[in-house]
Amino acid sequence: MSLLRKKTIEQSIADTDEPEYQLKKRLTALDLTVFGIGVIIGAGIFTLTGRAAQAYAGPGIALSFVFAAICCGLAALCYAEFSSTVPVSGSAYTFSYFSLGEVFAWIIGWDLLLELMLGASVVAQGWSTYAALFLEQIGLSWPESIGPDSSVNVLAMLLVLVLAVLATIGIKESLRVNLALVAVKLFVVLFVIIAGLFYIKASNLSPFIPPGVPAADGDATIHTPLIQWITGAPSTFGVMGLISGASLVFFAFIGFDVVATTAEEAKNPQRDLPRGIIGSLAICTVLYVAVCIVITGMVKYTDISGEAALAEAFRSVGKPGFATLISAGAVAGLTTVVLTLMIGAARVVFAMSRDHLVPAKLGRTHPKFGTPYRLTIGIGVVVALVAGLTPIGKLEEMVNIGTLAAFTLVSIAVPLLRKRRPDIKRSFKVPGNPVVPLLAALICIYLMLNLSLETWIRFIIWMALGFVIYAVYGYRRSRVGHTERTGESTKA
Repeated sequence: MSLLRKKTIEQSIADTDEPEYQLKKRLTALDLTVFGIGVIIGAGIFTLTGRAAQAYAGPGIALSFVFAAICCGLAALCYAEFSSTVPVSGSAYTFSYFSLGEVFAWIIGWDLLLELMLGASVVAQGWSTYAALFLEQIGLSWPESIGPDSSVNVLAMLLVLVLAVLATIGIKESLRVNLALVAVKLFVVLFVIIAGLFYIKASNLSPFIPPGVPAADGDATIHTPLIQWITGAPSTFGVMGLISGASLVFFAFIGFDVVATTAEEAKNPQRDLPRGIIGSLAICTVLYVAVCIVITGMVKYTDISGEAALAEAFRSVGKPGFATLISAGAVAGLTTVVLTLMIGAARVVFAMSRDHLVPAKLGRTHPKFGTPYRLTIGIGVVVALVAGLTPIGKLEEMVNIGTLAAFTLVSIAVPLLRKRRPDIKRSFKVPGNPVVPLLAALICIYLMLNLSLETWIRFIIWMALGFVIYAVYGYRRSRVGHTERTGESTKA
């Protein structure tokens, strides 16, 4: 047997007809676009913009967002081709199974769990901070002993558990709530852009790209970007600061790939998935760049708050009422991010359970709701515990490296599958194959190299743990492996 054993495209599609693992096809192009916007707009605008501008790129953080968007845009084309050609749950995990082989599928599935579950935990903690601030601003209060700065963050845990129940009830019901919350935060983001234009000072935007300076400690440390650690020349700002900033704010774009995890639930995936993926990414990029220019124009980058940049910017110009509105938008915005990430995580593990790489019973869908209810509740409990009990702090980089690794493999898989299966009908094709997919892979790798040495060490440990689980359980229980050994297929 080979670690590169593959699952055929035909088998992947056939699996979607199994009654116990059948998802309801209820999503339209609008649903998918809103789904993407719901998860993309959130952490980037409300938590990362100020910190990245202050520590890495100054006003040039707008260019960092553009660079990160280009990387995501190229990867999005690859995702759009795969998800519209083979509309099966699991996103990059499923794509890699039939294009690269089982071991790569496991690697990507394990990466996606890192991205989605840890991302949901990180954002839930950020949500609790804004929620407590908002309650305080409207005259209410949340007990500090169980708040964001306590050892047990009950506020974050309650959010996750409520959203887990909502996601269990149904994907369409979840998206109705998502649509309402997305409307609120889009209003707030547009308000920030329009209102903030009246308070921009040209002097705050100069220099747009601050000159590069040596890192504060002067030496390469475990917190230094890997590529700078290797060269022994750690620095901030300047061109390298823009790249480091892009590697950090990349966290703001995670989400468009989550749209691909719902492929099996789309009414017309061949048409609607490319629209949902590319449309949501394009809309969010324009909004991100506009917000960056406004925030760095209102406040000198050296004085920007690293935690609640937008709200503090309006306080600094004497508009505390605007800050309250922004806090409300952040609460709505981050709620949709947590919800979407949890739905995406459940769909990835659902696909893995259907392939028996994790216990098959976990993935069975509810006869009434049509959702993988056991997985959804289980993931909700894990995310709630991590968000409520673990001081995970600023682990956005761990989410980024897992996502970039998945993007790299998906990008490489496009030209490989084009060569191996030219007979497959593709309703959407990545233009400029193989140059565009390989360029996407190279950019992803370069951004990974600009993440810190500490992040790389954690990532290697996470991947080692994943390989152990695969060797002990997944490799032996795999449906594809069973068929290879016995010549007989097995039902999930």
